[in-house]
Amino acid sequence: MSCADASGPGSSGAVDASVIEADASRFKRIEGGKIDWSDEQRASRPVREYLAALDGGNRPTNPKREPKALSPIDPSAAWTSRGRHKVMFGYSLNYLIDTKQAVVVDVEATPTRISKEVDATETMIERTEDRLDLKPKWIAADVAYGTGEMIGWLVERKIAPHIPVWDQSEVAADGKFARGDFVYDKTKDVYVCPNGKELRTSGTVHDGTTIKYIARKSDCARCPLKGNCTTGSERRLARDVNEVARDHVRSLMNTEAYRQSERERKKIETRFGDVKRNLGFTRLRLRGLTGARDEFLLAATAQNLRRLANLAPTPPPLPMAA
Repeated sequence: MSCADASGPGSSGAVDASVIEADASRFKRIEGGKIDWSDEQRASRPVREYLAALDGGNRPTNPKREPKALSPIDPSAAWTSRGRHKVMFGYSLNYLIDTKQAVVVDVEATPTRISKEVDATETMIERTEDRLDLKPKWIAADVAYGTGEMIGWLVERKIAPHIPVWDQSEVAADGKFARGDFVYDKTKDVYVCPNGKELRTSGTVHDGTTIKYIARKSDCARCPLKGNCTTGSERRLARDVNEVARDHVRSLMNTEAYRQSERERKKIETRFGDVKRNLGFTRLRLRGLTGARDEFLLAATAQNLRRLANLAPTPPPLPMAA
């Protein structure tokens, strides 16, 4: 089957992640992200992998801030409150499933961090297309995946993101005008405020994601609506560089296809429930990201074998012996 076949297996997918406890005691941790590693610790595979990843391009930690705690025996595991304990070290089991049959199409292990889980989505989609020649027509996910970067990536590859767009800037703060009260003029690349004045931009992209639009101080100073708009000298708005893609997703949210995806996305939760309840897979036995990948792959394989056995047609009964 070609990836151009939009109606066959793999034509619609869903992604999500579930937290599995690492083989690392939450009671034996080092606060912060600094550990003076001993020679004995450096000899262990999980620590070697962690230190090599720090020097490489795929750091297991958040590059913008130090982790709150590290495990001295499995430092790639993330310190998280999302697992079955209030706090623990964990890895995220990331699944890409075919929503038609609830078969796991790809699996990836990451430290339990939202940013890593979103990155894993791109990895799984690209790998599925390369290995299986399967490309989903649309992808369903929850709001955690609704970042501008993720949505823009999917739209660029002509995959419809059936993902809620969560945007705090659309919500009014303290009764002030929200960004939704400003009209974007695409032809002039300006926002028009409720009083008819323009907010312009230099076009500079900040932090790789945001373009700022600023009103004239003189317009704001004599504006009769300023009390409902801003306490500063001028009103400012931020626009995501992927806002066009985000607007496209908003236009999809009222379609029947989107609503159908929302219903079918729940099938991925049944996969996670099955792996934990029926397979008893709540804590890893191997350490390090490599160990997590091996165990996650085995778990997904076991689930798929059982699922495919149930989907296989029942053979006709054998003829009775004479």
